[in-house]
Amino acid sequence: MTLWQGRMGVPPDDGLLAFTSSIAVDVRLAAEDVAGSRAHVRGLARAGLLTAEEAGILSTALDRVAEELAQGRFSFLPSDEDVHTAVERRVTEMAGPAGAKLHTGRSRNDQVATDLRLWAKRALAEVATAVLGLQHALLDQARSAARDGAQVPGYTHLQRAQPVLLAHHLLAHGWALSRDFDRLLATRSRLDVSPLGAGALAGSSLPLDPDATAEDLGFTRRFENSLDAVSDRDFVAESLFDLALIGVHLSRLGEEIVLWSSAEFGFVRLADAWSTGSSMLPQKKNPDVAELARAKSGRLIGHVAGFLATLKALPLAYNRDLQEDKEPLFDAVDQTVGTLTALTGLISTATFDQRRMAAAADSAEAAAVDLAEWLVARGMPFRQAHSTVAQLVREAAERGVPLGELVAAHPDLGAEALELLEPGTAVTRRTTPGGAGPEAVAEQLRRFIQHLDDDLDRLPST
Repeated sequence: MTLWQGRMGVPPDDGLLAFTSSIAVDVRLAAEDVAGSRAHVRGLARAGLLTAEEAGILSTALDRVAEELAQGRFSFLPSDEDVHTAVERRVTEMAGPAGAKLHTGRSRNDQVATDLRLWAKRALAEVATAVLGLQHALLDQARSAARDGAQVPGYTHLQRAQPVLLAHHLLAHGWALSRDFDRLLATRSRLDVSPLGAGALAGSSLPLDPDATAEDLGFTRRFENSLDAVSDRDFVAESLFDLALIGVHLSRLGEEIVLWSSAEFGFVRLADAWSTGSSMLPQKKNPDVAELARAKSGRLIGHVAGFLATLKALPLAYNRDLQEDKEPLFDAVDQTVGTLTALTGLISTATFDQRRMAAAADSAEAAAVDLAEWLVARGMPFRQAHSTVAQLVREAAERGVPLGELVAAHPDLGAEALELLEPGTAVTRRTTPGGAGPEAVAEQLRRFIQHLDDDLDRLPST
């Protein structure tokens, strides 16, 4: 029997129940539903709406339900519309008449909002933990690369631009993930509000204490407006955006791994344990993890767009449309944690071909801006210096001669400027703080390590 059937003159049609049921999705909220119900029972007892004996009976029943759920022994019935109905039904089976009091002063509207916020608090902390894991994998590779002085071409428009230290390139991905970490914790802080006590939409005439219940459940505060409490899903939209942007960052990292591991680049070799083969081509070693990381971002972006479209025209307060909040959130968390974990394994076990990268980074043309800046340091206006070097690069390409040959013969450059084209020289000239040179990268590594240590201290327990 449904929780609302008393209003209807006939039983609900099986087709209606099949279409509106959410138990297949919201069963993941079972632990949170039990936790919320325990807190609600304690609140009812404090308000004098349950005797000590009744509260004890209900608490014992909820403990048994939690045990059945944890052990996989909980039996769901076709009449269980959602996890909230299932838990209440099972509690009533065990608690008898006291079970009929469990829903006193509570609606499924504030109940599901409470459960989902509890779940999201834990889930976002788990995602943040996985973000830190990938950042540490990048850090380990950056440290090793910095010790070796490994360099790689830096690209704009996917064309070689300037040489940078490999550590600098890896840390760029690490800093992007730091912003993701910040967003996750900020969203988690904003959603840390208890809706329990808002009821269906207007609160209750019973002497409930939402502040005490919020504290009991580990929320930092309770709702300010009951209408907003049951209808607010900003936290779902924010979480979906945070996860989608993580997906975009992981997609960019995945794209570089796909490129760098190709024979055309040859900058990185992936471990066999984190690569796949071909069912037809014996020679293939494919970067499937990186490719899937690239693909997952589209799925995550779709969740954001779809859910915002669901929210955009909903009047206050609760509407059944909000049942569609959980599936995208659950999937987005699963996909993001899975991708972070897989990329952590991939990055941790990858090896970089430093000789191949150095050969690509040390082309004379990659030092063109250093030639221009060398002229600027000697008094030539930058636009003139830029034009001078650009003409030499063009002439070298058209004539098929080394750039150094023209530099050595140029009256404003000559042998002294030719030293700038020596292998490994250009990257050492990047002295700007935060730049790609050795001293700047060494300082950046120190700051990044401290940043990760600070973030570890900020990480909420799950």
